[in-house]
Amino acid sequence: MPLPAPFTPLPLPLGWPRRSRSAVVQVISLARTSLAVTQSWASESMNHQLRRRAEGDRLQQEIQLLREEIRIKDTRMEQLEAHRRPHYPPTERLAILELRASRGWSLAQTGRVFFVTPLTIASWTERLDEEGPDALLRLPEPVNRFPDFVGYLVRRLKILCPTMGKAKIGQILARAGLHLGPTTVRRMLSDTRWPTPRHAPKVDPRGVTARQPNHLWHVD
Repeated sequence: MPLPAPFTPLPLPLGWPRRSRSAVVQVISLARTSLAVTQSWASESMNHQLRRRAEGDRLQQEIQLLREEIRIKDTRMEQLEAHRRPHYPPTERLAILELRASRGWSLAQTGRVFFVTPLTIASWTERLDEEGPDALLRLPEPVNRFPDFVGYLVRRLKILCPTMGKAKIGQILARAGLHLGPTTVRRMLSDTRWPTPRHAPKVDPRGVTARQPNHLWHVD
């Protein structure tokens, strides 16, 4: 049997390098549209396993896109000299230490991720309980009552450990001596007095769904 002929590139038009950058963006946009249609079809399938696989693929894609977004921002920050980088406000310093606790990072790991020295992270940790208007770390809003503190703790656990359900959050707090029922946890999670973190806008992965014959036409 004769071997297949080697790949022969298509002849390119004159001056094609001038369009190379726009071509890259357009190809990626086309790929995103194709994936959105495929995921939409799979997410509406009657097959439960197929729907779960589609959701897993969507989440994996979202993780990769977030990693690329972080990489771009980190590259920009690395180009600034250390003394010219903006300082973290007190609320963000506390958020960094909360994330460090959730990740189990060392001082060096935390400093590397947030472009500060390990000594800076150690200094923040030592001054966690500092009080007064010039405190180095602060909560987003003053917590003057114990229920407010518990509510903040519940919401931060849900943000940093999103797979935890209401019952699991209650069990974790019970180990720390705080006994809360799932109903109380749900009420605290729905409290709108506290600011919620900003996330990238969600893009609806679903495409146009055909509801009747000849309702949707696709041209390749």
